[in-house]
Amino acid sequence: MFDFGGVLIDWSPYHLYRKLLPSDDAVREFLEEIKFSEFNKKLDAGYPFHKMKEELLEKYPHRYQLVRAFFERWMECTGEAVKPAVEIMREIKRAGYPVYGLSNWSTETFPLLQHRYQFLPELDGYLLSGMAGVAKPDEEIFRIFLARFERNAEDCVFIDDTQANVDAARRLGFNAILFTSAGQLRVALVKIGVLKA
Repeated sequence: MFDFGGVLIDWSPYHLYRKLLPSDDAVREFLEEIKFSEFNKKLDAGYPFHKMKEELLEKYPHRYQLVRAFFERWMECTGEAVKPAVEIMREIKRAGYPVYGLSNWSTETFPLLQHRYQFLPELDGYLLSGMAGVAKPDEEIFRIFLARFERNAEDCVFIDDTQANVDAARRLGFNAILFTSAGQLRVALVKIGVLKA
């Protein structure tokens, strides 16, 4: 089970805001000011983009253009597929294992870009938080995944770049790997016997 953003897909608001602000520090301060991670999680769980846009523009009028940019130029947050990680996903498939996606992503935005990623049709299935109505690290999304794909947690390996999501999966009995790089992931998968050295 692969997370998408930060594992198989290069997604970050920094990609957009580096074009609009003078430094990474300025981007970080802006994202912290508007509580980006909090509202983005709500979007991932299915909150309508137009409603969130209206609320944030009203709440941060002094940041009007920057807030508006996220909603109007959202695609610029999304980069290319992370090729080394995608290749590992394909190796896992060639080894005979089914491969799934479990990602926090809005169903409003995912259809706009899914054509860009050739690996998506190779997955045996995926569940987005926008489909489930709940986002990681809420344990409920993992339970929905198991029910939908008829899997047992102890038979699954979950790969994510966020510690809280990995911790939630482990509490439910998943084998879970914190992704930091494709090289590190390969070592971890060899160690548990999914891939050969």
